[in-house]
Amino acid sequence: MAQRYLLSIDSGGLRGIIPVTALIALERTTGRLTRDIFSFVAGTSTGAIIAASVAAGIPATQIMDLYVVRSRELFRQRFWGQLRRIITGSKYSTEKLAAIIADSLGLARDWTLNDAPIDLLITAKGLTYGMPWYFVPNKPTNSGRTGHLGLVDVATASSAAPTYFVPWKLAEDPATLPADWEPIGPLVDGAVGVAGNPVYQACVEAFFYSGQYRPETTMVVSLGTGRFLEPSAPAWIWPWLQWLLNELLQSPGEQQTELVRRHFPEMLFYRIDPLLERAIGLDDVASIDYLQEVGTDLAEQIDWPAILDGTATEFRVSDTNTMWEQYRHRSNMSG
Repeated sequence: MAQRYLLSIDSGGLRGIIPVTALIALERTTGRLTRDIFSFVAGTSTGAIIAASVAAGIPATQIMDLYVVRSRELFRQRFWGQLRRIITGSKYSTEKLAAIIADSLGLARDWTLNDAPIDLLITAKGLTYGMPWYFVPNKPTNSGRTGHLGLVDVATASSAAPTYFVPWKLAEDPATLPADWEPIGPLVDGAVGVAGNPVYQACVEAFFYSGQYRPETTMVVSLGTGRFLEPSAPAWIWPWLQWLLNELLQSPGEQQTELVRRHFPEMLFYRIDPLLERAIGLDDVASIDYLQEVGTDLAEQIDWPAILDGTATEFRVSDTNTMWEQYRHRSNMSG
């Protein structure tokens, strides 16, 4: 049995409903908060919001309210939104996003990363130089340079998807900055590039920079937000641009899964990511009911006690059961 548990959650906007549903099932099955089971939680974009909420001790049922109730407020569909996207390059208010995240975190809204009682990793992308950022609490074994940052700030930055939100600039107080620290500058969604699935980055931080984890005594559970494998070919320029943006935001998610499998073969590793019947946009509030159905169906397939004690074979990633083989198997079953 693993001694430490690491949880990683993908990007995907409203598709975050799917991993949250899985966590609701986990908490109902165990009678414990997710924070009390996983000592390290990583997330990108919508996964960053979930990770921050888990670290704050928010029950998964309450996290679900953020998606089902508050998302309709954030992603209100208006003609002005499309016009604003053309004029300003963004469709929604990043300030509104930050306010909703702060509300959802309750007493933890004023936390820094160092205040979190568990290990955290939240990703973002620097706009000026394109530098990837991995925000973690300070430890003697890591760079010790990001723990002073606000939890709401980094979750907002990680969620600022290009064309949906304006890039987010962290509220850094010069008086509290570490020595020789330079302001980070504006940030966008951590999924831009390679961290839409941050599981590999989380493993690197845990095994090489935390000083507290070893692959042979750690179990990793990576929760996806659903994948649609049969998109139609775009027929004109705007659909092509949308396709390119979606690919950038989704990133090579299963490449990260494969890297973890290859680099840490001695580790117990579960990847849980359902197939979707159709493409779901980051802000598609009309698909909330469908996403809840997908999440419920997935949760019924997850044997959390067997996963936590390492005996489950379903969703386990190994040399003989890669993620792509699981996709092919499920695709054949659905066909």
